[in-house]
Order: sequence, then C-alpha cells, then structure tokens
Amino acid sequence: MRLIPLQLRLLSSETRAAIDKAVASKPVVLFMKGTPETPQCGFSRASIQILGLQGVDPNKFSAFNVLEDEELRQGLKEYSEWPTIPQLYVGNDFVGGCDILMSMHQSGELSKMFEEKGVLVPTETPSDAPAQA
Repeated sequence: MRLIPLQLRLLSSETRAAIDKAVASKPVVLFMKGTPETPQCGFSRASIQILGLQGVDPNKFSAFNVLEDEELRQGLKEYSEWPTIPQLYVGNDFVGGCDILMSMHQSGELSKMFEEKGVLVPTETPSDAPAQA
C-alpha cells in the first residue's frame, strides 16, 4: 500500500488564477501574514522592513494577507513550491521567503534586482533647488 502525504493536493484552477492575478497586480508582491501596517508574524514584519529599507516604491507594491483566505494560504505553497509564508514575487517571478530576502538584502543582490526592475522610489532631482549664482 502506498501512502500519499496529506498536504499533497491539486491546486484548483480558480486558486491558481487568483494567485496569477495577484502576482501580476504590481511589480512587487508580498504574500504575508497580516498587513504591512500590522504584520502578524515576525517573518512578515522583517520582510516589510527589508522592502522599506530597500526603498521599494509603494505605488509598485502590493501585499496580500494569507490569513484572510485559507485556500490562498495553502494554494500559494503549492503554486511556488515553497512551504512558508511570507513569499515575495518581483516581476511575476518568485524570489523567496524571509530567509532568502534577508540573505539577498545583506549581500546587495536585492538592491541590484530592485534597481534593475525599476521598482524603487525615484530619487529627487536637484531641479527643485535654487540655482547657484
């Protein structure tokens, strides 16, 4: 007799479509526990802090609270083949969880990727400064 793990199940087409839509909604998408204003776990809080430190443009960022939808929460793990939340997507591509974000942040890889994808807050130009005589 062959046993099949309980967690192994097929991702419904409806859930896959909903995740596809969410991932494509903005250039930077974080699936997290809670919201950016009130994260519900330390890993989600750390991920939000990293995105803030990196200077990700809020207009190019969206977060989804997986605690509001159990099917999304479980389906996401199958979608990405990654077992934990939070999960970051940049330009429709899965980047990783909090541990990966932390490592990429520390190595400078995350900053480089965000610059290449054009998702950082634009730097202010000196055109607003008065002209020097």
